[in-house]
Formats: sequence, structure tokens, C-alpha cells
Amino acid sequence: MDARRRTRTLLTGLAVTAVLAGTTGAAAAESTPAPGPTGDGAHALCKRVPRLDRRIDRALKRLDAGAGTRGSVARLQKRVDNAKKAGHTEIATYLQDRLEHRTSLRNDLEKRRKDLAAVKTWCKADDNGKSKKGKTS
Repeated sequence: MDARRRTRTLLTGLAVTAVLAGTTGAAAAESTPAPGPTGDGAHALCKRVPRLDRRIDRALKRLDAGAGTRGSVARLQKRVDNAKKAGHTEIATYLQDRLEHRTSLRNDLEKRRKDLAAVKTWCKADDNGKSKKGKTS
């Protein structure tokens, strides 16, 4: 008889806990503030332009470095050549695919550098994205 009573008490306690957990979650969801107006994030981007510019420059400098620098295109090209000379075709194929990706990465970074230069010009002309011109209320 005591075992049944303990089981009922345990199940009742679990049910009450589940109900309370469900209602507090709903109450917490109702009390969260509504998100602010969505914009294009111009001001935030303008603040980040100098860091983004340095980051792109640093990545391009590494990619364009000589064969002695890890992460450079020249170093990876040298590794591809060494693998081909040694007759390791599978390794050469794998490294060649990485080389193609790294080369395309360099092209993408160059494009981003040009785009970021245009953003930098816009930010200077538009008070770092704070200006109201061109915005609708």
C-alpha cells in the first residue's frame, strides 16, 4: 500500500512540476520586449569598416606572401609541385583542389576590398550611417 501511495505522490509531483514549468515559460515569453525596428545596419557596418579593412589586408598579405609563409598560395603551389615530383598523385590532386580554393579566396578578398572601399566612401559622406537622408520614417 505504501508503494502505491509513493508512486501516486511522485506522479502528482511530476505533473505539477510540468504544469508550472510550462506556464512560467509562457509567462516569460510574454514579458520579453519586442525587437526594435529593423534597418540595414549601416551605422554598425560603418563602425566595423576599419577592422574589416585590416582583416582583409592581413589575409591578402598572407596569401600573397612567399613560399616560406604558412597559408600562402606560393607555399601551397610548392607543395603541389613536390607531390607531383614524388609521384603522389592523390596527394597532388588534394593539394591542387586546396590551391584552387585558396586562389579563388584571394579573388573574393580583392572584390571585398573594392566593395569595402565603396562602403568607406559612403560612410564618410553619410555621417557613418547616422544621416537621415534617404531614409523613410
